[in-house]
Amino acid sequence: MAESDNFSSTHSVQGTYADLILANGRIYTQDPANPWAEALAIRDGKLIGVASLGALEAFKGPNTRVHDLQGAFCMPGLHDMHTHPDLALAPRYSDDLDVGIEDPTPEQLRESILAYADSHPGDGWIYGQYWVRYTFREAGLTPGRAWLDSVMPDRPVALLDRMWGTMMVNSKALELAGIDRHTADPRNGYFERDDLTGEPTGLMIDGAYAMIHAAMPPTPVSVLRRAYRDGVHFQSSRGVTASKYVHVCEQRLQALKELDDSGELTVRIEAAISWQDDIFPVRRRWELLAGERHYYRSARLSANAVKFHFDGTVEPKSSYLLTPWPQESSWRGKLNLTPEHITDMVVDMDRKGIRVIAHCTGDGASDVFLDAVAEARRRNGFSGVRHQCAHSTLLHPGNLPRFKELNVIAEFSPAAWYPTPFASGARSGYGQERLKRIYDFKGVLEAGGTAVMGTDWPVASIDPWLALETMVTRQNPWNDDPACFGDPISLEQALNVITRNGAVAMGLEKTTGSLEVGKSADLIVIDRDLFAEPARNYIHQTQVLLTFVDGQLVYDRHSTLQALGLKAVWQGEPPVLEGKA
Repeated sequence: MAESDNFSSTHSVQGTYADLILANGRIYTQDPANPWAEALAIRDGKLIGVASLGALEAFKGPNTRVHDLQGAFCMPGLHDMHTHPDLALAPRYSDDLDVGIEDPTPEQLRESILAYADSHPGDGWIYGQYWVRYTFREAGLTPGRAWLDSVMPDRPVALLDRMWGTMMVNSKALELAGIDRHTADPRNGYFERDDLTGEPTGLMIDGAYAMIHAAMPPTPVSVLRRAYRDGVHFQSSRGVTASKYVHVCEQRLQALKELDDSGELTVRIEAAISWQDDIFPVRRRWELLAGERHYYRSARLSANAVKFHFDGTVEPKSSYLLTPWPQESSWRGKLNLTPEHITDMVVDMDRKGIRVIAHCTGDGASDVFLDAVAEARRRNGFSGVRHQCAHSTLLHPGNLPRFKELNVIAEFSPAAWYPTPFASGARSGYGQERLKRIYDFKGVLEAGGTAVMGTDWPVASIDPWLALETMVTRQNPWNDDPACFGDPISLEQALNVITRNGAVAMGLEKTTGSLEVGKSADLIVIDRDLFAEPARNYIHQTQVLLTFVDGQLVYDRHSTLQALGLKAVWQGEPPVLEGKA
């Protein structure tokens, strides 16, 4: 019988002894009543004992496996509450253009386009990633169709920026998509246009570039399955036991289901269906929301959420702010839906028990979102669903207590938790005063709210340990620069954010997030005591040795437990996902 078919119910037979005991560890439980333990016992995927080794002797039977941790640090599994393995990896597996440079210059981008065209002759699409606005500014160039036409006039070209907020296309791509000066802007995005002629400049902002994706062939399920498989493999090998994959469609759900059915979905996944065509077309959206999403449901996979963009990003100045952008008299960015649409949608999804995950980078967008949730609470009462403010890049100080009051999750994504050329160049558009309060973990936590971490890969690194370290330092982990962005939080707070709070954000706080008797054995063993050294340049180097989900060994770095007859789904070094393969 496959692991995925090993169900239990009310009258299932229960064993007497533990299946596995992990002994002699330094176990950080995240249970306030029992914060540290020496050993834990697992039976049928659940924790039946978390205590000293002597206290667990009664659980040791003739078939119980015992593994000596030899003092290794053990803790609950990590929770990444916002990431996109499909968006990061599908272009690679579709053999699309990957510049492979973190912040490419226009000249490097030009060379990559021409090299790709030479190696992929014909008249097909050249689609890929990435470009960044600030390197064009530094070069004194204007990104758009004119620049792309000068590089490649005869084939359609569509290139995403690193923040996934803008697509740059050439004239051929606009022609194939049927877009010209007469084409109206979609509500959830817009075309940058020539001031005199009204012609699109070739920069498609936010939901506008879904019109380009609609003109291209959809990504095959086989490619998406491979992308998710490698994403899950990496996450398991880095200690992630639960994650949210936001923006999915029917092909993506099918890919995840196939991975689940094969026994390779080794992370608990909440998949959020795109509310509208923010990135790619979702052709069966209404069927999925009406109930078809339940077809994909299992112990590891849920599609009971929707994701959409309230606003945009910093570089095109499409984040929706409460006050005008620097050097602007009235432009506050763009709200991608009307407040009435937002309120009715949130109230309706809340009533149906579907979580809303709302992309809000500007303080104006999160303000509108919290107002909508307040109206849902007024009409519906507390439905039990905690909606999620995604990114929460800028929050108005008056909104910090509302996360607790409204039972809303504040999710923060680390694109600018620490100074880098990208963060300093791209995020500088917000202005220095706003940068001081960017990603305000501390403010939400001090107001009693629930804050979580989402890597938002490929916008930022998928490595959760890098995110964890920089939550604590808010400094660049690769150098000794004393500069920092925002206020750091303590290691204890950060660990709570990435474990217990993540479980709350998944609606699984009674199942996982801490090592307590009765909860699932979702845990990791790592190569260092996180409290033993200062966080900077220490935590991000953490190596995961073992990862368990539901008591199943899903990752064993050195095949340590194979001698006990336990073979992990994944073994060895984590796969290399970032940069060139």
